[in-house]
Amino acid sequence: WRLLDVYLLEVFSEYFKELEEESIRDNFVIIYELLDELMDFGYPQTTDSKILQEYITQEGHKLETGAPRPPATVTNAVSWRSEGIKYRKNEVFLDVIESVNLLVSANGNVLRSEIVGSIKMRVFLSGMPELRLGLNDKVLFDNTGRGKSKSVELEDVKFHQCVRLSRFENDRTISFIPPDGEFELMSYRLNTHVKPLIWIESVIEKHSHSRIEYMIKAKSQFKRRSTANNVEIHIPVPNDADSPKFKTTVGSVKWVPENSEIVWSIKSFPGGKEYLMRAHFGLPSVEAEDKEGKPPISVKFEIPYFTTSGIQVRYLKIIEKSGYQALPWVRYITQNGDFFPLRVQRPGPCVPPSALGDRPPHPLCVHVIVTLNSIH
Repeated sequence: WRLLDVYLLEVFSEYFKELEEESIRDNFVIIYELLDELMDFGYPQTTDSKILQEYITQEGHKLETGAPRPPATVTNAVSWRSEGIKYRKNEVFLDVIESVNLLVSANGNVLRSEIVGSIKMRVFLSGMPELRLGLNDKVLFDNTGRGKSKSVELEDVKFHQCVRLSRFENDRTISFIPPDGEFELMSYRLNTHVKPLIWIESVIEKHSHSRIEYMIKAKSQFKRRSTANNVEIHIPVPNDADSPKFKTTVGSVKWVPENSEIVWSIKSFPGGKEYLMRAHFGLPSVEAEDKEGKPPISVKFEIPYFTTSGIQVRYLKIIEKSGYQALPWVRYITQNGDFFPLRVQRPGPCVPPSALGDRPPHPLCVHVIVTLNSIH
């Protein structure tokens, strides 16, 4: 264990340079992350600082040397915020940003899903304000094991160093003196079943040395009161395809030959709706061999005032000794995550939907793919 102490000192020195009480206090969050990587169930694992820097890329707060300064408790100063900040208009912007990661099988079943979220802020406030943020903790923090159907267990919660952790542990209030400008207040992860918000089915019929036909069906699976804006569905096509023809019930379709794809654009996509698009391409008599394969279909869109997890801001209070009025702004954003399709080596026969009857299509004829994207 003495040897471990030496390794810890070396790792901390790589990040903070000077190992003093103040530098340890200023870099508490990074130290917590380092210890999480260094130790596993109480046993040392990785102590190589170069390897650790590949996983934890955040730079430590370097201790400033020079003339001695009075203690922070005397000046009421905090290391992440300067004194004397002034704004003519006091405002604070809070964004709840979530992305959905999906692992999907070849026949369209969601094998695993998770929500990765963060709360980001832009603070333009005078003086040394204290902010208090309350979330709908019934949804987020009720992990008492009583099995409530509406409760979701929040995992991997990480706070900015400005958050008073003791206050959060007591009453779930997120209390902090914010840095000036833009920063990430907290991040979190939810391992929970997520239904794809836009369900894509693609039936591809290929006629050898002649043509290839696509039938793409898009269905929104969120509530009718919400609307997805600026929807883009990207469908890969063969590199040597030509002579495109399109037919769609809504929106517009364009061929992007430099990317070997077609893009189906829908300006407004209400919840509970279903749209259809057909595409036809000619193929040369001698087809080029595609060794790398094609990427999956991807979908980009923005749903205002919507989060997948259901997280909500109950209140955001701004307290400053001068008593000025400040404007808090809150918005919710769902954006793209990672999509992992499981592939099968050889495709089976694809037939038009009219010929299927009650039979399901071949797994490789149907791609259920969701990527969530937002224009921020």
